[in-house]
Amino acid sequence: MKTGMIAMVVALATLCASVLSAAPLKLTPANPQPGSVKSGLDVRYGYASDKFKSIDLARSIYNSGQKKAGPPLSGLDYRDTDFGDMTLTSTAAWYMTAQINGYYYFPAAGVYDIEFFVNDGLDARIGGQRVGYFDGIQGCESTVVTQVEAPQAGWYDLDIFYYQNAGTACLMMKMGPAGGKRSWVENAAFGR
Repeated sequence: MKTGMIAMVVALATLCASVLSAAPLKLTPANPQPGSVKSGLDVRYGYASDKFKSIDLARSIYNSGQKKAGPPLSGLDYRDTDFGDMTLTSTAAWYMTAQINGYYYFPAAGVYDIEFFVNDGLDARIGGQRVGYFDGIQGCESTVVTQVEAPQAGWYDLDIFYYQNAGTACLMMKMGPAGGKRSWVENAAFGR
């Protein structure tokens, strides 16, 4: 019994140590680096006629309907709307999906913490790694903070799938040095 208890404590300690020392996700810079970048992010919208509550259903709606290009997003600083306000640059307040593409600029190599605030769902990737995810519906709340490593300064591919079910909407991003203070990301960090 005592040996079994010791083995269980050792296994738990090993598990905790490996979780706490998990390496940051290593991002891949855009290759080639874009020569000329416009400000903002490209976006295409898909629309539904009724509520949906999962990322799989949102993707199905987006992929089955006619996608419509919207005006570029200025960045990812879309604070919580009032009920009935249009979502992002779309023509709808709710029942919409968005495929957002472009670049994110890391000013220096290093390890960073990234966090998104989203209402409702999100699958966000930068430099080939998933850096934000929420599947469901919620108020304007945080995703799990993700630690990433940018091996060099420069532009990294950005690919975000977002959806808004009903009510209010938001899509925002915070970033900062690993373990440090995270700040809202300025629109100038995004390009297309």
